[in-house]
Amino acid sequence: MVSITKKINSILIVGGGTSGWMTAAALSHHFQKSNVSITLVESSQLGTIGVGEATIPTLRRFYQKLGLTDLDVLKATSATCKLGIEFKDWYKPGSSFIHPFGLFGQGTQQVDFHHYWLRAKQHGDSSELADYSLGVSLAQQNKFKLPAQKPKSQLEVFDWALHFDAAKFAELMRDYAQNHGVKLIDDKIIDVDLNSVGEIDSVTLESKGHISADLFIDCSGFKGLLINQTLKTEYIDWSQWLVCDRAVAVQSKSVSEPLARTVAQAHGAGWQWKIPLQHRTGNGHVYSSQYISEDEATTILLENVEGELLQDPRHFSFVPGRREKAWNKNCIAVGLSSGFLEPLESTSIALVETAIEKIILSLPKPEYSNKEVARFNEVTALEYERVRDFIILHYKATQRDDSPMWRYCQNMAIPKTLEEKYSRYKECGDILRYPWDIFGKDSWLAIFSGFHIFPNTYNSQAENMPLEYLQQNLSYMKKRVAEQMESAESHTEFLRVNCKIDI
Repeated sequence: MVSITKKINSILIVGGGTSGWMTAAALSHHFQKSNVSITLVESSQLGTIGVGEATIPTLRRFYQKLGLTDLDVLKATSATCKLGIEFKDWYKPGSSFIHPFGLFGQGTQQVDFHHYWLRAKQHGDSSELADYSLGVSLAQQNKFKLPAQKPKSQLEVFDWALHFDAAKFAELMRDYAQNHGVKLIDDKIIDVDLNSVGEIDSVTLESKGHISADLFIDCSGFKGLLINQTLKTEYIDWSQWLVCDRAVAVQSKSVSEPLARTVAQAHGAGWQWKIPLQHRTGNGHVYSSQYISEDEATTILLENVEGELLQDPRHFSFVPGRREKAWNKNCIAVGLSSGFLEPLESTSIALVETAIEKIILSLPKPEYSNKEVARFNEVTALEYERVRDFIILHYKATQRDDSPMWRYCQNMAIPKTLEEKYSRYKECGDILRYPWDIFGKDSWLAIFSGFHIFPNTYNSQAENMPLEYLQQNLSYMKKRVAEQMESAESHTEFLRVNCKIDI
């Protein structure tokens, strides 16, 4: 195939919301010294999904590149701090563990910490992996402090993210984008026109005529107005592994101090999220329509919501999976139009971020060829598959046998890439690293450990010190983690002082 370079003088973003305005803000920053015009079309008559309020630390790097600080965003979006996710009742009813944003213990250049921990465990040590995580300790005690800029050891390393009002964050991105030259058109798209080679030529608006562009970015949500309805791009269905396909969500008034962690609590046919903001709580029940009805799912959610409801429950349906091509012809899908994986690990906004980053990397100059399109699609597919595998592990590793859904998940076949990673860890404690995995080694460790999956052996190099000396080191590490807790204030006090709010 002959590679033809296509110039970009104009970009049209279809759809606003979080993904649309994040894309507009980042591209306006990237192209600020060029003559590329950027227009975003959204209709104020149409609502957005807007239930995703939990993020992972990559979001902070995203807005920092735009010149925004953590305190700017905390204040503007009614946000709280997030140190990780607590999984209740996932391993078994009554169980609980935390997936933190940070490291476990202090390893050496030759041997990762968890191999030393495994060696001690095989010799009777009863400590948990979580005992060596500052992030877990802070989350458990609902304390918060900013990470050390120059940590003295791995024991001080942790990261954090935000729980925020997604609509307010979209407004923040919109203001940034418009201040950097993005044009907003508030209108409804009623038709999309293709040119002679099947690319998108223009969109027709209900009241403002036609708009043409060189590159179109589809941020229109599940319907995928451009990537799906117009270009008919194939969708790859992963529901054989991810059986949850529905969600019901509702906001409630806060009745207690906000936690510095997201809570994901398993139920008989799905799980419930609890996301604390400064003055309200986001609640939702993700479930499988194969095993429970909409009415039953809603009842379970409402029975487990604390505080007065602020709205009627909203219902969503989805198909877990991804587009075969996220970039098809002259259209790039970003956000829900590109694919969807349930919000168990708060990856929806992270996948928006990585899509935007790949767009920017593909367009160092306002032009592209088939080479950039092919690479974009290759990496996007890998990113989605890596997240898919991580989420599948939460279901496959359960020891719950109290309902048909959990029994199905225990016994289902899993993708080869996940099977390889699972088998390698069970065999020798090694964690395979695949390219384009959002989640690092310690995240996989948190899930393996939380589900009581332990290797048959450990790296033999962990025998490089006497057992007594190792045990002394482990005791010292736990002591250091405890000492660092003394300098941390309560999460609520951190918000009061830094956001000037009364909680």
